[in-house]
Amino acid sequence: MAEAIITFKLMMESPDTDIEAVKAKAKDVLTKLGAEVGKEEIEPVAFGLKALKLVVVANEDLGTDEMETKLNELEHVSSAEVVDYRRALG
Repeated sequence: MAEAIITFKLMMESPDTDIEAVKAKAKDVLTKLGAEVGKEEIEPVAFGLKALKLVVVANEDLGTDEMETKLNELEHVSSAEVVDYRRALG
């Protein structure tokens, strides 16, 4: 099967959120589900609020629903969504 390259965008609840702690928890959740985090980026949004973008590689059979649900359940995350999904054929 093909691999999928998935970009998740996690919005923090407040500008005071420890984004590094959220990043560590998110990476742990994704790794346990069988995805590999390849790239991470902190993106300023507005008024000090930041978003965390994680680019992961996973088998496309894994899907994104469970990953998105688990990321939305993280403490201090107001929303998590898939913003890009690409198939990597090799």
